[in-house]
Amino acid sequence: MPVRILNQQQVTALLPMAECVDLMGKTLETLSAGGAILPLRTMLRLPDNRGIFGSMPSYLNPPDAIGLKAITVIPGNEGTKYDSHQGVVLLFEAKHGSLEAILDASSITAIRTAAVSGVATRVLARPDAGDLAILGSGVQAQTHLDAVAVARQLRRVRVWSRSRANAEAFRTQAAGRSPCPIEVCETAEAAVRGADVVCAVTAARTPIIERRWLSDGVHLNLVGSSQPTTREADSDTMAAARVYCDRRESLLAESGDFLIPKSEGRFGDDHLVGELGDVLLGKVPGRRSVSDITVFKSLGLAIEDLASAHLVTRRAEAQGIGTVLEIGGLRH
Repeated sequence: MPVRILNQQQVTALLPMAECVDLMGKTLETLSAGGAILPLRTMLRLPDNRGIFGSMPSYLNPPDAIGLKAITVIPGNEGTKYDSHQGVVLLFEAKHGSLEAILDASSITAIRTAAVSGVATRVLARPDAGDLAILGSGVQAQTHLDAVAVARQLRRVRVWSRSRANAEAFRTQAAGRSPCPIEVCETAEAAVRGADVVCAVTAARTPIIERRWLSDGVHLNLVGSSQPTTREADSDTMAAARVYCDRRESLLAESGDFLIPKSEGRFGDDHLVGELGDVLLGKVPGRRSVSDITVFKSLGLAIEDLASAHLVTRRAEAQGIGTVLEIGGLRH
């Protein structure tokens, strides 16, 4: 069977951010409409908390496809030549179960994660939002700048990182893509004060965002933490916010941002307003007023990888891009 292999540069070229934002919106609608099979990811934790190895299978219809992402997440890679997320996405067609493509997972993860935050910003942020704060300076900081710029017209961009050098490197790398100059801030507080969109894309284990710093009407995309014991926002922020997620089951199993304040008695499961797909389908309300604080808690879903891989593979086939190998799969 012919299997197409697509590397990081090829995936990036075939998955522009604006189109991925639209694709992720449709994918989350399909999930909320019942068109996906999506078990919780399996996580193998490495010794000494060095990182994790994750396995994420899924089925999505449309496009009637099966996928599996196998990925390592090594936070210590930040600032080195290695991505913090590395692995592959395997794309199978669902009729016969044949493997169609093997795609670089780092690029898919970087683009689709930010694209989902772009969807959340599009439907939850105030229409006039344009003051962006980015906490973190890695790959996700770069792609989140692109995604929020798709969702809103930016007039100010601030970045904070625990490493000033990394924040300065981010400013240099992103200068050509930002619609306005990027300001490097000394503290997270300085970055988020007055912002109306905040993207937290860090490896923080304890809160780096405090409610007292936030303006009424702000929208937050909390992306960095996907473990029940870690979080980026404090309990006061979560208790004050209208909280949305990509998937309810994932939030209640994996999100320390939600589970830790819940364990403190600050709120119950009903504090979750709904899934982003439900907002898109009109099943639950989004922002109600200009003063609402809204939080989108991103956990990252295998169907997002699957939908991205399917689109990229179809485009690669049409354009003759990638390396095609013959492997097993046919009976002789």
